[in-house]
Amino acid sequence: MGDARTPVIVGIGQFTENIGDSEYRAMSAVELAVEAAKAALADTGVDGAAVAKAIDTVIGLRPFDISSPIPPKLGASNNYPRSIMRRIGADPARAVLEPVGGQGPQKLVTEFGAAIANGDADVVMIVGSEAGSTARYYAGRDDKPDFTEQIDGQLEDRGHQLFSYISEYTIKHGLTGAPSQYGLLENARRARLGVSVADYRRQMAELFAPLSKIAAKNPFSSSPVEREVDEIVTVTDDNRMIADPYPRLLVARDQVNQGAAAVLMSVEAARRLGVPEDKWVYLHGHADMVEQQVLERADLGASPAAVHAAREALRVAGLGVDDIATLDLYSCFPFPVFVMCEALGIDGDDPRGLTLTGGLPYFGGPGNSYSLHAIAETVTQMRDRPGQFGFVGANGGIMSKYSVGIYSTAPAPWRADRSAELNAEIAALPKVAVTEVADGPATIETYSVRYDWPVRTGIIVGRLDADGSRFLATTKDEDLVGLMSDGDPIGARIVVKSTEKGNRARLA
Repeated sequence: MGDARTPVIVGIGQFTENIGDSEYRAMSAVELAVEAAKAALADTGVDGAAVAKAIDTVIGLRPFDISSPIPPKLGASNNYPRSIMRRIGADPARAVLEPVGGQGPQKLVTEFGAAIANGDADVVMIVGSEAGSTARYYAGRDDKPDFTEQIDGQLEDRGHQLFSYISEYTIKHGLTGAPSQYGLLENARRARLGVSVADYRRQMAELFAPLSKIAAKNPFSSSPVEREVDEIVTVTDDNRMIADPYPRLLVARDQVNQGAAAVLMSVEAARRLGVPEDKWVYLHGHADMVEQQVLERADLGASPAAVHAAREALRVAGLGVDDIATLDLYSCFPFPVFVMCEALGIDGDDPRGLTLTGGLPYFGGPGNSYSLHAIAETVTQMRDRPGQFGFVGANGGIMSKYSVGIYSTAPAPWRADRSAELNAEIAALPKVAVTEVADGPATIETYSVRYDWPVRTGIIVGRLDADGSRFLATTKDEDLVGLMSDGDPIGARIVVKSTEKGNRARLA
């Protein structure tokens, strides 16, 4: 069925190895991706070698070890996508390396679905992997492997683009890890809702505990353990605080070895290669949204981009929320899930469930490629439920980019979305003025606390009394850190003083 140029997903593959497994090999990012790619080729139901030879475009999701200016400790390929292709007998004309961002997998399905529809590609593989477990395994050892590879061939390297999310100013103030970054957003949302610290932590645990039940049954899960609400809420040595308001069991599990891959092709290519039609899954709706820079957002506890992404993808698909059968909402922390539930008008206990994988803290959060696993699970579900619709929500940066895809076996023509127009609207939303060098009396707007430093440190987004502008500050002041760790500092009066190393705050 369908126009010859309509894109369809015809193969998906996943691979996970866990450190406790008897077969654990401490694989490289390339090796993990190869296992997933082989599985995706096999999943097409036809000769994998023929499909591999037909691949004209490969896009690699950037592994963490090459996602920053820091050189990879165990070495890496200079051409990640082509290293993978070489091992599966493929030699595509075009290889692309995508920038940092968890929205990447869904954004790429949309981008290269459009490329297929426009005749600019025919058979495409999207592949990603993360070898965080391997990095941890070798961290204290002398017998470190060298995963360096020099591969000739074209590569369209789009750059890591990490500094689209962070800046010298945010780094100076401790916003170098996702837990503290999302902690600011989470506490801003809590403040807007007027919920106490204890009640909000329980709400987060109630949202996430059901995800762990899915992870416990998923053969590709990195932590297949069912977690109870009280277990997630209670801080222990095993469930230590990472960054306020998150204990470990509310944080994406990034030290994983996981790979995923998807094969997209035109209907014409699928017919030519003999891929059975019951393997074909169509992208019915899609949207790719970009949020304002974090400190400029009027409400740090909201995400207009995520809301727009959900609504636009549903509009393109011609569907309502009630028409959706399965959901996988990006769950690095509770905040993105809360935001998307609000956008869709659903509750955390929606009977459809909020994940197909088991969520990033329990299934695993393999860097930039998690949502490729979500897409793989959705494709599997859609094949088992012909004609029904699956929703994938993929989030990147500091709630910075949000991409949505809606999938079904029901044939559908390729449809354009209005993402460019909507992104212009988001960019034009009112912005908050930021004062980088801040001095004087002020109020705490939102906050996080970093527990992973030698000295427990508070991170503050504040508003200056003088002009209402927003600033960042850190504090090691015992009274203020005590209030931030054990009380509720939102709205507390502080005094901020600028130094060469950043702004410092104390209780007024």
